[in-house]
Amino acid sequence: MAREAVYQQSDPEKLADDGSGSPPNSGQPGAGSGDNMPDTSLRPKRMDEMVGQRDVMERLKIAIEAAQKRGEPLGHILFDGPPGLGKTTFATVIPAEMGTVVQMANGAGLKAPKDLLPYLTNLSEGSVLFIDEIHRVPKAVEEYLYTAMEDFRIDIVLGEGVSARTLNYELRPFTLIGATTRAGMLSAPLRDRFQIREHLGWYTDTELCEIVRRNSIKLNMPIDDDSAAVIAGRSRRTPRLANNRLLWVRDYSQSKADGKVTGPIATAALDMIGIDVLGLDKQDRGYLDTLMRVFVGGPAGLEAIAHTMNVSGDTLEDEVEPFLLRSELIVRTRRGRMMTAKGYAHMKQTPPKRPL
Repeated sequence: MAREAVYQQSDPEKLADDGSGSPPNSGQPGAGSGDNMPDTSLRPKRMDEMVGQRDVMERLKIAIEAAQKRGEPLGHILFDGPPGLGKTTFATVIPAEMGTVVQMANGAGLKAPKDLLPYLTNLSEGSVLFIDEIHRVPKAVEEYLYTAMEDFRIDIVLGEGVSARTLNYELRPFTLIGATTRAGMLSAPLRDRFQIREHLGWYTDTELCEIVRRNSIKLNMPIDDDSAAVIAGRSRRTPRLANNRLLWVRDYSQSKADGKVTGPIATAALDMIGIDVLGLDKQDRGYLDTLMRVFVGGPAGLEAIAHTMNVSGDTLEDEVEPFLLRSELIVRTRRGRMMTAKGYAHMKQTPPKRPL
């Protein structure tokens, strides 16, 4: 049976305090462990606490307000976009805005319709079911969702063979929120059953700086603008990596600088773990170095690069190449991967002369 996770709406008074912009306590970093907020609290609790994706939030606020006025559940929502941009965050703040609860599941864990049953049958009126990586839901489970999403009912087969019978089970009206990094892998029938579809885009450096500043206050380690800019600039334009970088800078500063964070301290902390000014890590630079040194800048096939680096091709394609492509450091051609002039410049190397 699939494991169930239910999240209750947070205390409104605490949420109001969190949104005030004042630090949780005025002590030094690390002081008063009872007052320090856990790292998981970096995720916003309400939509007003979120930074970035303003156009998405405005549309969702209108849909939420209209649904509340009608006294109906919010229409089903599909979020798509690269990892780390806030799909799960939206899935947790929307129930808070609606004053309801959310059950969370992962598409990879729903291997058969019976794995989905506990979630559907435990739904309360107007509650939210969130399925992450919904593109990984098998076809049999996907088809089971159709009637649940459209008619709020499911058909349960009891018994086997000639003695089997079907039980029509009425579900309480609910909202399904799906999240995917590969919207193209969703079948058209499932995709069309979402009334609201939102694509999440990359964050600007200004938005990431604001996220870093707010979360540094939650961690009781307010930082200056220079430090926030250093962390934001090396976060690949995603809040998740910005938070990860911030947590490491906190650890480094408490160990090396008595908890004081400055621009040079943040730079030294990120340099120590191999994060450069573009946000590339050691594996990213290893890819570029291999393509440049072994394959003379390309073209080179993915498997050839992977075997040379002794890394899985799937790892390179899913984790390394997307950011290198988006940063215009490499290009993918029919003949293979090739280094760009920008890639050579970042690696401080001169492109080889190629015959015209």
